[in-house]
Amino acid sequence: MTIKVAIVGATGYTGAELLRLLSGHPEASVEVITSRGEAGRPVAELYPNLRGSCELRFSEPDEQQLAGCDVVFFATPHGVAQATVPALLARGVRVIDLSADFRIRDVALWEQWYNQPHAAPALVADAVYGLPEVNRAAIREAQLIACPGCYPTSVQLGLLPLLEAGCIDTRDVIANSASGATGAGRQASVATLLTEISDSFKAYAASGHRHLPEIEQGLADIAGGPVGLTFVPHLLPINRGIHTTLYANLSDPSVDLQALFEDRFADEPFVDVLPAGSHPETRSVRGANVARIAVHRPQGGNKVVVLVVEDNLTKGASGQAIQCMNIMFGLDERAGLAASALLP
Repeated sequence: MTIKVAIVGATGYTGAELLRLLSGHPEASVEVITSRGEAGRPVAELYPNLRGSCELRFSEPDEQQLAGCDVVFFATPHGVAQATVPALLARGVRVIDLSADFRIRDVALWEQWYNQPHAAPALVADAVYGLPEVNRAAIREAQLIACPGCYPTSVQLGLLPLLEAGCIDTRDVIANSASGATGAGRQASVATLLTEISDSFKAYAASGHRHLPEIEQGLADIAGGPVGLTFVPHLLPINRGIHTTLYANLSDPSVDLQALFEDRFADEPFVDVLPAGSHPETRSVRGANVARIAVHRPQGGNKVVVLVVEDNLTKGASGQAIQCMNIMFGLDERAGLAASALLP
């Protein structure tokens, strides 16, 4: 079986990453790549790394063309997918949306954080949150996938074993996350110029980041109730990668944290629990669809510290989206995603 794929909005970093990964996928063929601004331009002209791998040209979005594919990825800004997804779903096409349009179940809350009315509120309840380590069974049957954000992926995976085991105080959890500049997208911005971010490190949106309600929703689903989270994102002077450090207080001091994490992720192909005492590095996941996790208990006390690294464009976005596609179509979950990280 060859899965016919379309990508809407393929000129950004997540779209380019989808193209890179799908070009080597053994069971998928990219048939349509849309971009209003680049229509008619060869893909390889914009992304020379795809020369010899992708011979397509960008085209104007066309519902008929999109409907001729088995699955459509939306790598578009927030608010864009809402206008097109309903018609595609009505025609039986499966959709994987990499934006935040269908991640948050509370539509009013989504509108508050994204400052616009939601154009397809009736579909929100039908969307399956695409975190395979939590929702694999639902993803398999889904027609619409809301692919998780990059920060939410790292935070939820890092806290997953602790929340499922009920061994931490859920009233006070802290997540300090740092992302490379690609997390801000490909649009021109003074804030992400090389001379602005090089040799510097800063926090931002400390009073509230729009990924916060998505993270809180996911953690509450796992824990079976609200989780009091303080989330502070930071900007790293690197191209790609996320490092998240999580802090929580143990309510069950007898728990073997290393065994807890190893057991929970033993069968997960894209979560790597490192040996005790490890400190994962962002360079160890560059370009790979894997999250590497280490768990610590400083001085043997009641504080647990979890370290998570992922590539924000791969496991944090496009790689995870393809992982969901593989699950949806009954393929080997590793198909097209088995490559090791790039080093150096």
